[in-house]
Amino acid sequence: MVITHSLFSDFDIELFKAGKHFKLYEKFGAHPIELHDEKGCYFAVYAPGARYVQVIGDFNCWEGSDHNLYVRWDASGIWEGFIPGIKVGDLYKYKIFSHHDDQIREKADPYARLYETPPNSASVVWKNDQSWNDNHWMSNRHKANHLNAPQCVYEVHLGSWKKKSKSESLDYDELGTELVSYVQEMGFTHVEFLPVMEHPYFPSWGYQCTGYFAPSSRFGNPDDFKKLVDKLHQAGVGVLLDWVPAHFPSDEHALADFDGTKLYEHPEYAKGFHPDWNSLIFNYERPEIRSFLISSAHFWLDYYHADGIRVDAVASMIYLDYSREEGQWSPNEFGGNEYLAAIDMLKDLNTSVYQDFPDIVMIAEESTAFPGVTKPVHDGGLGFGLKWMMGWMNDTLEYFERDPIHRKYHHSDISRSLTYAFSENYVLPFSHDEVVHGKQSMIYKMPGDEWQKHANLRLLYTYMYTHPGQKLLFMGCEIGQTSEWKVDEGVQWHLLDHTPHQGIKTMVKDLNQTYKNEAVLYGSNYSPEGFEWIEWNDHHNCVLSYIRKHKGEWLVILLNMTPNPQSKYRVGVPPCGAYDIILNSDDSKYWGSGYTRQEKIKTEQIESHGRTQSIMLDIPPLAGIILKPRKS
Repeated sequence: MVITHSLFSDFDIELFKAGKHFKLYEKFGAHPIELHDEKGCYFAVYAPGARYVQVIGDFNCWEGSDHNLYVRWDASGIWEGFIPGIKVGDLYKYKIFSHHDDQIREKADPYARLYETPPNSASVVWKNDQSWNDNHWMSNRHKANHLNAPQCVYEVHLGSWKKKSKSESLDYDELGTELVSYVQEMGFTHVEFLPVMEHPYFPSWGYQCTGYFAPSSRFGNPDDFKKLVDKLHQAGVGVLLDWVPAHFPSDEHALADFDGTKLYEHPEYAKGFHPDWNSLIFNYERPEIRSFLISSAHFWLDYYHADGIRVDAVASMIYLDYSREEGQWSPNEFGGNEYLAAIDMLKDLNTSVYQDFPDIVMIAEESTAFPGVTKPVHDGGLGFGLKWMMGWMNDTLEYFERDPIHRKYHHSDISRSLTYAFSENYVLPFSHDEVVHGKQSMIYKMPGDEWQKHANLRLLYTYMYTHPGQKLLFMGCEIGQTSEWKVDEGVQWHLLDHTPHQGIKTMVKDLNQTYKNEAVLYGSNYSPEGFEWIEWNDHHNCVLSYIRKHKGEWLVILLNMTPNPQSKYRVGVPPCGAYDIILNSDDSKYWGSGYTRQEKIKTEQIESHGRTQSIMLDIPPLAGIILKPRKS
């Protein structure tokens, strides 16, 4: 028996149909409640193309003839009703009979809070009961998430950070102990999880998502995931979540052809199918689907206290011609290639999220020069807080992969990023995408023998941490993992038995600490006043020198891009009397050569690089040095 009941008000329906309802998770899905002194579950599903809808599950032997939902009278396309006796933990699906064909579809709930562990695909009735203990973090997180705060992010795939066996990952509870402890030890300020949302195909890394309101059951239940976030917050670590509104897989149990129509996907092939990923593209032109997607983002910030969302594949959303040849796409109403509906959706997303959660950060993975990605919506931008700096990443890796003997011919490549470093609010990413599909691990991208590979990597990280912008490293990169990332294998922790890899780890730890300790490295990340070249064009020696500044303080950075030590190298600096080396990537504790033994370096009244004072020092081979003025 199904009892007529609704959680929707007329205003809810109005917002939903206008694409402006951003808390749909409070209405749709399965909600255990008590009605007329009877415990059971209220269900609501959007299926405007349905002839009728049944709820089937283990409570009715997957036969739903007695559990037909009622369609609302207001032409909203919503089917709903209360079924007594259904409890938390029960399995269910929607059995949908379409107006448009004779096929009967059994669909998982798009708004389910939990699903069976794949390859099983039923939804699970769930109610979040886990209490929070992160009040201190939540009250103060605006300090950690502010653009002018230091953010060094550790990107993690939960299923392969550490393995108990080849087929068994750590669960949320075990990660709450081991991952939290490790991130604290290393000094990262945030973790960024590759998509935790439920996905049927593990090797998709979570980027082929079907459960936009459910953490993956592979590692535990929703309360377990909540406890993991809670423990990270109690440890002073922020949590960023990858989120995928660009596309979804065509699995029969999920969103594709949901009610016998192209409901979630766009009905036009050019707008509804993604050729790169063989997946379906959401219909951003349908208001109800915009409400679905934006509600998903709000849900993770609301129910799971996420500190930010990194939106995947933004470029594929905002361009009609993305990965399409001439003739495979149609221009917008103004003759351009921008997908205006997707752009409007992203603007609504960022505006609404920052309104409801002003102390979080929205991050765009956007790989083109689309203008104003991190510009406020009211100023004509997309409204993101940060954007991945893909141009910097590509130029930097291309430069570092060159044999040092050739770098002097490409010296301008490594400084090019400073011509646009302040055009957006950037994150410098060395992400999972750079260590897969034949691209090699970070350490094996580097040229030279084993010592030079490690020295190059230490130099690369020094450059990264002293370049304007926030920082992101994928798991394994911080220990110089030698193999590419494989989703079925854990990080190569055994490498830490070897001194070179311990050296990389120790240096990343020290870089994190230096970055957090020295406000000049982050306080003016997004202002040209925070950076000043000393010499960008010493291509003969392949040395870069520059100053990071903030509120009257500064650091001097010297980077030697060759294996030739630069003996008695003179560089013009701001006057201060003396400088101390606060980090040297060639330090013996990092498995460096220990070439430079100077600790205090006095300034001299000798003009250099257009400055009245200068210093002379020995710059080690393939090394970066950070110098700090000595206070008298």
